[in-house]
Amino acid sequence: MARRIGTLPWRVPMLRHGRMARTMSEHTQQSAAPSAPVAWWRAFRRMPDTVRVSTYVVAGLVLSLVVAGLFALALARRPLPQTGGEVEVAGLTGRVTVLRDDAGIPQIYADSPTDLALAQGYVTAQERFFQMDVRRRSASGTLAELVGAGALPGDRVARTLGFRLVAQQELALLSPDTRAFLEAYADGVNAYLAEHDPSELAVEYTLLDLDGADTAPGDWTAVDTLTWLKAYAWDLGGGAADEVERVLVADAVGTPRAQSLWPAYSHETVPPVVSGGAVVDGRFEPGATQGGTRNPQRVGFGPRRVRAVEAAGRALEALPQWAGRGPGVGSNAVVVDAEASGTGAPLLAVDPHLAAQVPGPWMQVGLHCRDVGASCPWDVAGFSLPGVPGVVQGHNAEVAWGMAAAGLDTTDLVVERIRDGRVRTDRRSRPLRTRTEAIDVAGADSELLTVRTTRHGPLLSDIDPSARTAGDASAAARGADLDEEIAVAVQWAGSTPAPTLDALLDLALATDVETARQALSSWAVPAVDVVLADREGTVGVQVAGAVPVRKSGRDTTEPTAGWRSENDWTGRTLPFGALPFTTRPEDGVAVAANQAPVGSDYPFHLGTTWDPGHRASRLRDLVVSEPQDVDGLAEVQRDSLSPLAAVLVPALLAVELDPGYADDGQRLLEDWDLTQPAEGTGAAAAAYLNATWRELLALTFHDELPAPVWPDGGARWVEVVAALLESPRDPWWDDVTTDRVEERDDVLRSAMLEARDELTRRQAREADRWTWGHVHQLFLASPGLLGDGVALDLARRVVEPDPWEVGGGPGAVDATGWDAARGFEVTTTPSMRMVVSLADWDDSRWVALTGVSGHPTSSHYTDQTDLLVRGETLPFLFSPDAVAEAADSELTLRPAP
Repeated sequence: MARRIGTLPWRVPMLRHGRMARTMSEHTQQSAAPSAPVAWWRAFRRMPDTVRVSTYVVAGLVLSLVVAGLFALALARRPLPQTGGEVEVAGLTGRVTVLRDDAGIPQIYADSPTDLALAQGYVTAQERFFQMDVRRRSASGTLAELVGAGALPGDRVARTLGFRLVAQQELALLSPDTRAFLEAYADGVNAYLAEHDPSELAVEYTLLDLDGADTAPGDWTAVDTLTWLKAYAWDLGGGAADEVERVLVADAVGTPRAQSLWPAYSHETVPPVVSGGAVVDGRFEPGATQGGTRNPQRVGFGPRRVRAVEAAGRALEALPQWAGRGPGVGSNAVVVDAEASGTGAPLLAVDPHLAAQVPGPWMQVGLHCRDVGASCPWDVAGFSLPGVPGVVQGHNAEVAWGMAAAGLDTTDLVVERIRDGRVRTDRRSRPLRTRTEAIDVAGADSELLTVRTTRHGPLLSDIDPSARTAGDASAAARGADLDEEIAVAVQWAGSTPAPTLDALLDLALATDVETARQALSSWAVPAVDVVLADREGTVGVQVAGAVPVRKSGRDTTEPTAGWRSENDWTGRTLPFGALPFTTRPEDGVAVAANQAPVGSDYPFHLGTTWDPGHRASRLRDLVVSEPQDVDGLAEVQRDSLSPLAAVLVPALLAVELDPGYADDGQRLLEDWDLTQPAEGTGAAAAAYLNATWRELLALTFHDELPAPVWPDGGARWVEVVAALLESPRDPWWDDVTTDRVEERDDVLRSAMLEARDELTRRQAREADRWTWGHVHQLFLASPGLLGDGVALDLARRVVEPDPWEVGGGPGAVDATGWDAARGFEVTTTPSMRMVVSLADWDDSRWVALTGVSGHPTSSHYTDQTDLLVRGETLPFLFSPDAVAEAADSELTLRPAP
């Protein structure tokens, strides 16, 4: 009789070890049945052939995927650097020790400055070479060689602006010590490159190789460093976006209404970076109350609305964003003297707000001579820019420093009239200078680029073919002959070679605030406000940068007519001695947060487009409210109070909405503390307010303004709307696309209802379940991976992490910017945070936007992102004993034989 295993009892005799076994039932002794794998195999063999074949195929595919996954993981982990043991490095003259803590942060110890620089170059290449390579390529206009046609627009702009050409000239201006340090850094990078093929440098090279790109990087050079510094300076202070925006707005709605969108800066209510002082005999004196005889160098210049600059603006936007652009880019820098400090010594804190990118812009490092002295004076730690030797923000054994973008006016757009290859100048003409460059493109033919330059600068309009048509329609072109070409040039202070790197390296060797100030005398671009403190108790702030002196009558808020000589720059910059500074700040506290650097009575033109000052005022109020310590300043940096809320919430609460669904969000605002956490108490109200703000801006301005200049919701727009709220029938409230005339409360009501619907769609119907972090997310993008294609898409998937939910917002101290014209996602973010205690260096704290590593499989890729988002920091250790005790690994670099 047939048996079905597992269904009917069956009995068999069993012989075990020569003895008769007792009779057993399957239900009581499973060991008598075939083992599970055997039973499964027998059952599988009896299956139909199609089932078995399909199973084999699926199993093969799964096995292939597992093998492929393991192989891919091995390739991704291949670039991870050696952090322990010993390595021979060409070019070293002595042994170098690299101690890394449990966050992977390197502290380097050597016996000479050149060995320190070489080791820094080597270690930075270990962690961040792909970032360095992409930076130099994008700044030089050669990124398309690596990633293809997607990078061509940016390459054209970089070639046109000529960053690399200026850098080549700057190299000769550097001091011998700076140049030696810079060359040694390059030697260290190249020593690492010589030992590794592209797949061992970064996983991105492996992935880009799938598209057939030539991924083998060339040697690093001193000019590469200077070129990247030039592009970084342009990003932070060279753009002319405000001039472009003013032109487009005026063209759309007329000059009077356009002016209402740029409220006058309030010098009376916002404390400047440097309070008090005056220029006497051409020098700024902090204690002076009355200036000398020089007259202000600015007189009103008639408005010229130049639509040609729209094309120039589009060209500039093509550059990859490295520091970031727009109103969200900025910094908080604070210094507190001993009397305002609870530690008995000064404190210094800084957190720059830059583009949300991976890897982040900074890499922490320490550079220490074992025996500090005249022959080896380096003993410094802080945040470096990968690709640049030294430390940009940090401290040495005597002085601490931090920087904020000063926003000085260093760029002009200039409209030119051209005929037969000559550019008009008053009643004469001059020949255009022309150069042609070839741009190589991965996977495509090379492109020839012709760059034309006038005495003011390169013609940006040549990059965008629509510029000529736009220029012909511009107001500045009125009176031009029909056969004249209208073009737009850019004039930038950074195009003049200057030894900024001297200042950076000299600053690292300063012995007190005064020598630190003098180190900054050779700083050109970007213009910065530098907060300073030394161990003797002196604190201060110095404005630094090359500020062009313009001829009388020049209005820098708009493009100028290049054929009128009275609009020219004089060829001089303000002398360093005339730039504002103080070593005795009011209340013992100096705050630099992108507000005006000095009062309105300063006799020279520095600029007009400052941050409105909400952040600066909030910082000062928090810092002077009580004696500060390291933890207190770290808490100040996390303050998320919304400057928008104080303006908008009272107006929203005054609008009557139907009870229930319609006013659920409005009721959240009634007892809100106006802070913007990602989650928890207040997060729902923050989400509702910001969603309402976005809808309000769209309803008010999108009907009349062209899309390129739709409001981004930054601090300036808070000022604009605050004024409009006082005028319920202002024409801006009316939607010109409808028959009826809308007023303020109509727009507010519609904005709140639209925000309610938006958050319901995105999150939940119940308003108390909303959170700000759910929509306000931090996405870290890799800026060099531009364009489309399988390899680029795969590379982005590998290197760009999942987002984080964050709090804060534009204008807040915790400045996580977002663009109201695009969405709630973070565009700019605190790129690092540092709080330095001059009472005890080892009590200091720091954290970066991403980890030290640029390798996605490293545990230090985004480990610090997690800390930053949670509002936490790491110990910023400096003393040799503290660094040694915290060391998690030790790598010895020794001279190659």
